[in-house]
Amino acid sequence: MADLNVGDPAPQFDLPRDGGQSIRLADFSGKPVVLYFYPQDDTPGCTTEAIDFSRLKPEFEKTGTTVIGLSPDNVKKHDKFKTKHGLTVDLASDPERQVIEAYHLWVEKTMYGRKYMGVERATFLIGADGRIARIWRNVKVKGHAEDVLEAVRAL
Repeated sequence: MADLNVGDPAPQFDLPRDGGQSIRLADFSGKPVVLYFYPQDDTPGCTTEAIDFSRLKPEFEKTGTTVIGLSPDNVKKHDKFKTKHGLTVDLASDPERQVIEAYHLWVEKTMYGRKYMGVERATFLIGADGRIARIWRNVKVKGHAEDVLEAVRAL
C-alpha cells in the first residue's frame, strides 16, 4: 500500500461524530478541510492540539475551512472530551480504524523500548477540489495549528 501524496484524491469517509450525528468528507465538497488525526482523547498532546485548533477555529472559518479531528475513540468519549475542554472543532470517531488505515496512519510505534501499533499524529489539508494539498506527518503539537492556518491562508 503506497503512502498518500500531495495531489492524490483524499480518501472519502462517513463516520459518527460528537453529538451523535455523522460527518462525511463529501459534505464539504468545494471547501477546504483540515483533517487532523490524533491517538487518543484527553491525553496531554492530543488535548493541547484540540484546544489550539478550537482556539483558531474562527480564523479557519474566515477562510471557509472546516477543521475535523479524528481518532479511534468512540463518540461518548469525544463528547466528554469536548465538554471537559470547551472544544469547538468537530471530532470524528473511527473505532474500526477504516479511515485511519486509508490514510496509512496505523503504524508501529515504540515507547520505553516496547513496540505497539497506534495512530501516527498527522494532519492533511484537503483542497476544495478534494485533493490533498499538504501533509504533516509525525506532528509536533506546539505551533502546529498555527502552521496549518498559515498553509490554509496560502491556498
